[in-house]
Amino acid sequence: MNRLCGQRALQTTSLLAPREESREPEHSGRDDARMSHVVRNEPDAASARPRENLLSRAVRILEAFDAGHPSLPVAAIARRADIPVATTYRLVGDLVELGLLERGPDRRVRVGVRMWELASRSSEAVSLRDVAIPFMDDLHAAVRQHTQLAVLEGAEVLYLERKSARGAEAANITRTASRLPWHACSSGLVLVAHTSVTAQERLLSARLEQLTPLTVTDPAELRRQLAETRYRGYAAVHGSVHEQAAGVAVPIQGPNDHVIAALSVIVPNEEGRVAPVVPALLTTARGIGRALLAPGHFPAERPV
Repeated sequence: MNRLCGQRALQTTSLLAPREESREPEHSGRDDARMSHVVRNEPDAASARPRENLLSRAVRILEAFDAGHPSLPVAAIARRADIPVATTYRLVGDLVELGLLERGPDRRVRVGVRMWELASRSSEAVSLRDVAIPFMDDLHAAVRQHTQLAVLEGAEVLYLERKSARGAEAANITRTASRLPWHACSSGLVLVAHTSVTAQERLLSARLEQLTPLTVTDPAELRRQLAETRYRGYAAVHGSVHEQAAGVAVPIQGPNDHVIAALSVIVPNEEGRVAPVVPALLTTARGIGRALLAPGHFPAERPV
């Protein structure tokens, strides 16, 4: 009797347990030549982290692509996303079918046009970028240096737009849709300076990466810089991202005077190069802010 109950319990457990879809991964190129060996021997990702749903894995696959890796073979996606190769093949196939990823003639995978289309439909960041671009064009023509628009995303600064100046004197490693740690760039100081003290302390208590020997990582010094930034209305960072470059940023205010973005210029890291661009930055930021108050950009009833 006890044995029969135990068998029934095991059968019930197996029926209730979640199952992965059994689906053959598609094979392509050099990665596929090793596919059967890799699939047999790879460890289950669940052994390394709590069980994830498919959506979180799909997001990690999309995050595997960046400015330095615009296209990747599936095995490289699996490695960068830290997902088993067999699961990656299956999810990449689904994302390709949906148009969120594309597979080229070389069998390498890249982000699809469908992803851009969906992101462009209703994002407030896109609306902000569209409003700011004409003003950025004028600023770019006046200062003849790299000009950037950024927002705060967690502990990082996300660059929505960058205007590159041909023959600009300062080096600039940022690209549109690239990120930098908040503490290392002028835009980050401006944006964090206008958050709550609680948010600032949370960011200051996290690990602060040193990008160059000049990157400030001391929380006490960063607190001083945040206070100074808020008082004088702009931030300047010297050699923190690139030792030969300095960043100068000012806040852009939206409805209810909320700081929603930062406008910055990259100049050579030389004495006397920051002050001349500050008035142009402030004037441009005010123009963008006024344009954002026009009907249809940001709902007045919802703070940004």
